[in-house]
Amino acid sequence: MHLTVGGMGSAGNEAADDVKEKSMILGQSIAQRGFVLITGACPGLPYECARGAKQAGGLSIGISPALSLDEHIHKYRSPADVYDVLIYTGSGLMGREVTNIRSSDMVVILGGRSGTLGEFAIAFDEGKLIGVLQGNGGIADQIQDLVASFQKDSGARLVYSADPLKLIDEMAKLYTERHYQRPSCFCDEIPAGAG
Repeated sequence: MHLTVGGMGSAGNEAADDVKEKSMILGQSIAQRGFVLITGACPGLPYECARGAKQAGGLSIGISPALSLDEHIHKYRSPADVYDVLIYTGSGLMGREVTNIRSSDMVVILGGRSGTLGEFAIAFDEGKLIGVLQGNGGIADQIQDLVASFQKDSGARLVYSADPLKLIDEMAKLYTERHYQRPSCFCDEIPAGAG
C-alpha cells in the first residue's frame, strides 16, 4: 500500500513562475518517493504539483467538488488532464476539504488562501504530519505564527522548509520512524502485541 500525500494550496493562477516551479518539484519529489499525490483537482499550485507528479511517473488523485466530469470542467473550471483518478464528491469547493485531508497520510501546504487555511486547520486538528513549503507567500508563510497562537496539542507534527526536496525527505523520515504510530486522532491506542 502506498502512502498518500495531500498537496493543498492556492487554486488561483496568479503565482509567480518560481513558485509554480517549486510546486512542480514538490509533485515530482512525492512521485519519486513512491507516494500517491492527492489534491483538490483544481487549477493553481495543486495543479502544478500534479503536473510534477505526472511528469515523474507518479499516481495522482483529484478530489473534485463536482458530481461529474462535465460539471468538474465547466462549472468549476477545473483541470482533469493530470489526474489518474478523479473522485466526484458533489460537495462543492469547501465540502471536499475533509475528504482531501482524511484521504492523505501526510499533508503539504503550499501558498494558499482561505481554502488552504481551512485544509490546514482540519489537518492540524486531526493530528496529521504537515509539511509547510515556505517562501511562496500566502497562508504557508503565516502558519508558524498561527500555530504558536493556538496553544493546543492535537498531535499534529509540522515540518518547515523552502526546499521541496528537503521537505518531502524530512516528512518521509518522520512518518516512517514515528508518526505512523499515530495515524489519526480517531484511532484508539493499539495494545502492545496486537496487529
